Amino acid sequence: MTANGWFQVGVFFVLLLAITKPMGVYMARVFSGEKTFMDPVLRPVERLLYRVTGVDETHEMRWTEYAIAMLLLSGVSMILLYAIQRLQHSLPWNPQGFANVAPDLAFNTAASFTTNTNWQAYSGESTMSYFTQMVGLAYHNFLSAAVGIALAIAVIRGIARREMETIGNFWVDMTRTILWVLLPVCLVAALFFVSQGTVQSLKPYVTAQLVDPQSTHVTGADGKTTTQRVTEQKITLGPVASQEAIKMYGTNGGGFFNANSAHPFENPTPLTNFAQMLLIFSIGSGLTYTLGRMTGSQKHGWAVWSAMAVLFLAGVVFAYTAESRGNPQLHGVDQRASASQPGGNMEGKEVRFGIASSALFATITTDASCGAVNGVHDSYAPLGGMIPMINMMLGEVVFGGVGAGLYGMVVFIILSVFIAGLMVGRTPEYLGKKIEAYDVKMAMLAVLIFSLIILIFTAIGVVTPYGKAGITNPGPHGLSQVLYAYTSGAANNGSAFAGLSANTLWYNTSIAFDTLFGRFFMVIPVLAIAGNLARKKIVPESAGTFPVTTPLFATLLVSVVLIVSALTFFPALSLGPILEHLLMHAGKVFGG
Repeated sequence: MTANGWFQVGVFFVLLLAITKPMGVYMARVFSGEKTFMDPVLRPVERLLYRVTGVDETHEMRWTEYAIAMLLLSGVSMILLYAIQRLQHSLPWNPQGFANVAPDLAFNTAASFTTNTNWQAYSGESTMSYFTQMVGLAYHNFLSAAVGIALAIAVIRGIARREMETIGNFWVDMTRTILWVLLPVCLVAALFFVSQGTVQSLKPYVTAQLVDPQSTHVTGADGKTTTQRVTEQKITLGPVASQEAIKMYGTNGGGFFNANSAHPFENPTPLTNFAQMLLIFSIGSGLTYTLGRMTGSQKHGWAVWSAMAVLFLAGVVFAYTAESRGNPQLHGVDQRASASQPGGNMEGKEVRFGIASSALFATITTDASCGAVNGVHDSYAPLGGMIPMINMMLGEVVFGGVGAGLYGMVVFIILSVFIAGLMVGRTPEYLGKKIEAYDVKMAMLAVLIFSLIILIFTAIGVVTPYGKAGITNPGPHGLSQVLYAYTSGAANNGSAFAGLSANTLWYNTSIAFDTLFGRFFMVIPVLAIAGNLARKKIVPESAGTFPVTTPLFATLLVSVVLIVSALTFFPALSLGPILEHLLMHAGKVFGG
């Protein structure tokens, strides 16, 4: 660990705090129908879209209608993306002549991008055409992010409203999210990335002649090894910067290149790396302020933000510490940071970013449902790699994905005030509304569904031949690979340990359903809570009311998140990264 590393963490945290209020105020004004500086440009476009599509912007929806509209849009768009992939070879903007995507991989990708997961069992630069990248994947980057934000706003309205049956209009929330929240920032971010060296082109890939040709040994299908002389290199181009902006800002994470944000064409400099991290958290952090503003309790919004911040900082400190200690199996090797070497565990990390920025990036991208990576999580130390896994097991409620982090945290808020109510022997209350059995049942349903999805799929994956066939490392690390994959899918994160051979019929199909269950089976109970809260009356505070605006509440909220989520998965973690850590220090290693 170095002073420079801690300085990077500190600067990021300060800037995140600084943008929280402006982002929150802006989104509150957008979704409350108040005037913003973007209205003169965007309101005419919005009205035109409503006229073309027949949307009545004054119509309000009950939670069931809101959920049906969301499911219909997601289902139709998923079918569209599947069709684009299956017809890719016949569609335009395919200068490399890529073939149609295989059915199981196309299904996996369609489900993944529809759910904001962006799990990628393929190499983008050798599989997807420019048309598929832009019209298929980038479109879903906007759509899935907008769905998440719209759902969060619907939940906030449910908390804020009293004695009402409706929580807003899904189509209006979607439209305003895309036009007011996503597009303006993505336009500026894309131009910034281009200025720093990120590629943005529709030209075919370029072939360059090597200055220093190399000889490689190639083993053919007959088992014979031949020597080939490599004299040229193919340089991949594409519309990268435009996709990179929404990839990070919309917490999608799906990269144009297989190396994702470790690739210099996606993330060329330490400055772009820092900007990408800030983009990931900006909406999730701002929504906590939006929560406080729209519910009329700004202190509550800051209490929720504080709980998220504590969990975030704990993850960064733990991951950075674990990666800075290096590998104890490298006997006699100086792994201390110095002027001549970065020190610690540099395996799988970009030298442009180093350990501190890599640990910070890994924590941020798994706190949010982003999944972008600037290093290989499979190469992290056992405990360092455990932190991204735990972040996702928490339900990615630490600022979280666009919208998903906030409405996921609302589930834990319901459980926290319920527990607090039991402690004092009173009916639990949340911002003046009584929390009843229905609300707690829906909250527990969301928590149980999430854990069951992960553990059941993981159990099948590690005991069946078709599941074990994708594991590249024996022992506890192999379990970690499978556990990480299904946790990433259910949490709609999309990052991977990168050691699992996931492009198989079993993993493509099972992870696709994993992502779908993790998105939509979680959303329905949350919307049910929102609809039920909107119907409730406000009850006056009394001496027994547990305040949700204090440091005590934030502490209780952090405790409930850790106890309910983290301890649920403790047995699985004990057999995976924790056991691997103990064995590594005992001198036991596992060959691939």
